[in-house]
Amino acid sequence: MLEVRYAHCGDVSIAYQVLGQRGPDLVFVPGFVSHLDIAWEEPHFARFLRGLAGFSRLIWFDKRGTGLSDPVIAAPTVGDEVADIKAVMDAVGSERAHLCGVAVGAAMCTLFALRYPDRVRSLVLWDAHARLLASDDYPAGWSEEFFRFVLDGVANSWATGFGIEVMNPTLAGDERYRSWFVRHARAAASPAQVKELFRLCADTDLRPLLGDVHARTLLLHHTDDPWMSVEHSRYLATRITGSKLVELPGVDHWPWIGDMDAALIEIEEFVTGVRRSSRDRPAWGPDALTRREREVLGHAALGLSARDIATRLFIGERTAETHIANAYAKLGIASRAELIRRASEFGV
Repeated sequence: MLEVRYAHCGDVSIAYQVLGQRGPDLVFVPGFVSHLDIAWEEPHFARFLRGLAGFSRLIWFDKRGTGLSDPVIAAPTVGDEVADIKAVMDAVGSERAHLCGVAVGAAMCTLFALRYPDRVRSLVLWDAHARLLASDDYPAGWSEEFFRFVLDGVANSWATGFGIEVMNPTLAGDERYRSWFVRHARAAASPAQVKELFRLCADTDLRPLLGDVHARTLLLHHTDDPWMSVEHSRYLATRITGSKLVELPGVDHWPWIGDMDAALIEIEEFVTGVRRSSRDRPAWGPDALTRREREVLGHAALGLSARDIATRLFIGERTAETHIANAYAKLGIASRAELIRRASEFGV
């Protein structure tokens, strides 16, 4: 299991993880709630995180009051959440980073860029929104009726997977995913905590601030997202100077559901300047491993020697050693002990 560490923001401890060793720093701010341990048990989400780490040093964390971070008595404020990003960056020695946020995480990234512009290299905002609720001059938002429906759903059905088919229609009927989602949601936050987070979102309005965002900004959105209309991102694209909007085909709210590679390709190009096709294998990270390298590493992670691996796979011992050395280089690790410790992160 990937190591969890803690940053300190005042008296609050923020749980974070770091993975990937090559490329620029990329701080990933998840959407509503998260749990650093249980997240890795879901193959789609795990592959998305590993994909980001394939071209960056990926830093991500549980927000205060959620997941493995400290519980809090009072509901967090926007200022608290922005300060938590800084605390995590300081803890890992990241002076400047690309920030990538999903939904409410996108709002946190935007506010961080406004408060600490010198710490931000760029913004990658998935399903960004200027405000959650609709108004006369912001019709993209939720109606008051839908907002009440969501709060009631959280109160009554948080333990049964409320909202999963509404947010991500392609998951309808996927009982494996629902089982993981329910356990992840319960571990990440209680219904009362989730309702407070929704109320914080509803009270946040970025519209007066968007003209002051000067970081390079990429906006990404599934065109037919039923949970968060693409009109949100279109609104931001007209008000953040120089921003780039990419609308991707899809009907799901999360970037790791549906055509995940399309999202990863856009993010990688924006962050690194290099665009690969969906058929290309990245140069480093877990997705850079060949089938044989992954097979050899799987045995190495179980403690088998190069000679034992060679015997089991009917290859030469020197060939096994070469596969291990090449795989270590792609993963940015230097020892078998590190491979064993981080095997779940690498998917082997």
